[in-house]
Amino acid sequence: MRKIAESAVKHRRRIIAVWLLVLIAGGALATFTTGRLTVDFSLPGQPGDTASHAVISTFGTAGQNSSPLIVAVTLPPGQRVEDHAAQLKPAFEVLATVRMYDQPVQVFDAYNTVDGTDRTTFATADGRTAMAYVFYPITRTPTPTSPADMVGAAITPLLPVGATLGMTGTDALAASQGSGIGLGVILELLIAGGGALLVLAFVFGSRLAVLPLIVASVSIPGALLLLLPLTYISDYSFIVQYLISLVGLGLGIDYSLLVVTRWREERGRGLDNDAAIVTALRTAGTAVVHSGVTVAIGLLSLVVLPVPFMRSIGIAGALIPLVTVLATLTLTPAILSVAGPRLDPRGGRRTAEGTAWTRWTAFVVRRRWIAAGVALAVLGLLTVPFTTANIGFSAADSLAQRGPAYDTYTALKDQGVPAGTLSPIEILTRSDKARAVAAELSGIDGVKHVVVAADTDSHLHRPLSGDGPTVTMVLAIPQDQTVNQRTVAVVDRVRDKTEHLDGVIGVTGVGTAQTDFQHAVYDNFPLVLLVLSLLTYLLLVRAFRSLLLPLKAVVMNLLSLAAAIGAMVFFWQDGVGSELIYGISATHAVAVWIPPLVFAFLFGLSMDYEVFILARVQEEYRVSGSTDQAVIAGMSRVGRLVTSAALILFLSFAALSTGPGTDQKVLAVGLGLGILLDATVIRSLLLPATISLMGRWNWYLPKSIERLLMLPPLPAAEVRQDDELNPVPEASL
Repeated sequence: MRKIAESAVKHRRRIIAVWLLVLIAGGALATFTTGRLTVDFSLPGQPGDTASHAVISTFGTAGQNSSPLIVAVTLPPGQRVEDHAAQLKPAFEVLATVRMYDQPVQVFDAYNTVDGTDRTTFATADGRTAMAYVFYPITRTPTPTSPADMVGAAITPLLPVGATLGMTGTDALAASQGSGIGLGVILELLIAGGGALLVLAFVFGSRLAVLPLIVASVSIPGALLLLLPLTYISDYSFIVQYLISLVGLGLGIDYSLLVVTRWREERGRGLDNDAAIVTALRTAGTAVVHSGVTVAIGLLSLVVLPVPFMRSIGIAGALIPLVTVLATLTLTPAILSVAGPRLDPRGGRRTAEGTAWTRWTAFVVRRRWIAAGVALAVLGLLTVPFTTANIGFSAADSLAQRGPAYDTYTALKDQGVPAGTLSPIEILTRSDKARAVAAELSGIDGVKHVVVAADTDSHLHRPLSGDGPTVTMVLAIPQDQTVNQRTVAVVDRVRDKTEHLDGVIGVTGVGTAQTDFQHAVYDNFPLVLLVLSLLTYLLLVRAFRSLLLPLKAVVMNLLSLAAAIGAMVFFWQDGVGSELIYGISATHAVAVWIPPLVFAFLFGLSMDYEVFILARVQEEYRVSGSTDQAVIAGMSRVGRLVTSAALILFLSFAALSTGPGTDQKVLAVGLGLGILLDATVIRSLLLPATISLMGRWNWYLPKSIERLLMLPPLPAAEVRQDDELNPVPEASL
């Protein structure tokens, strides 16, 4: 690390020039990079995904990656649907001619299905509203024109006089909040950056506050620049742009803040500028490397999951800690060498040490059993909701609170249209067997209606994959929206039934996407947990030369994550907080893809603080030889830093929560709550208490393990007595 610091000081102007080029190139290509990100939630190998691809290749529509658009035509008061069949039938027929993204659509309505005389499926109870399903393809890249716009342009000219057109559906409700692509990310970055600048100004009280922001500002375009060539090799989820931008902002500031704070401290001790830089990188820089690798490992653990978009998030997300570490170790010392004293004219007289943190940590050490008990009690209470987590998708009522799609959904619901209409179960079936299959499905508990395409409607009957038998889709419309573990049971019953029915090719739809994702992700999650915990443990054993400290760190992280997800469940699934802060009703479920992402990101991010604190505590221990003194001294110097870093990351996730989409808000709140919980209950209370409780065992590492890990021996000057031989004077506590 010393050589890196000396090289950064020696070549400071070249390093600044290189990072300036990265900023310009990455910024110029950022829009192009994000434009190559895709919307793809496929689940290879899962039965619903296999059926979905058969639907896509045969009909061109989206299968389980999208819910259908529900078109509702409402007549003026006193008029009924059956009185306008001559106008409504051709109006709905024209929808079948619409092409979206160069693909046809499928339209199911009262006039092209065998239950055409039964108005209960495609008409409201008052007889004024006629409905139709429009199954449409989805594009792999975000587009400005929505399916609702395309459908509206086709059908509006043919509507009866006085009729009003409404459109809704799960995707339409979610889209009514806006796409959030492009400008949304920039605005969120500005919000988070402004808040971070205020925190940094408070921490430093000088122009030095801008330096961590500069490091973060080059790290984000640097990561996007590295991502660009990867998008030509594989697909990467559009979610990546939010995480790279906002996590990059938080990490860039955190890492630079750690190095700059240590540089300032060393200058306050009398070192000249360049010597302070070298010392800062030799100490704080090492912690930054360990932290960055830990964050990257947490994200890369997602590649174990057999889900392409989760893997893409893991790979792309791992770029940001690696780029941020590189920027911190090169650009930060270069800028400090060129302009550090001018940015901090008081010469480092103010250090990071705080008497408040000294008093607090001394109190925790004195009352370590009580402190540990209180922390564990808080974590236990927050973990209770975690055990009641209902994994699935957000309920329709929480997807939007205003807008045309919400108004249409509310009007249909008020007329007795079942919520399950939003999530029909799609059964791909041979056309000659379709009516027999429908008859078998109609008696399944939880199925409200079964719809079969009329034999005369050719656009609903196609050869399978172009040259196979003629197939069609049978729609089983459930009573309830199939969005969580409790309501998806009807999908399982339909699947079980169709396994024994002749002519069924496969079952797909929104409900199957949920169950397939659970099998693909959660069945494999223990492996992710094992890989992540083992790699992190080995990394920290090498970093801190201890067997127990890394084990405790991993266990505390797992407790913290369970509590964070529990808090997210309490906030969103149960609606305690979501209505008050965001005006969004309870989701009744947590989207299936959110807990793994929260876990992967928080595992790495919260380990940041663990590494920051333990690195300084270990350094102080090698000076004093007393664990208790080391905890107090270490926390007094990095406690304020960790609090500030956590606040900055929290502001980043708070900015992310201002974006569109309920699921995006759920993810952001989960990450934000996890960071706050970790910085307060875990790092400020449980961590110092447990280190004090473990005493000299914190630093236990057998010689055989040292040789196995090929660790170099400690210098003789750093080998200290243990706590029992060198107790902390009571007065110091």
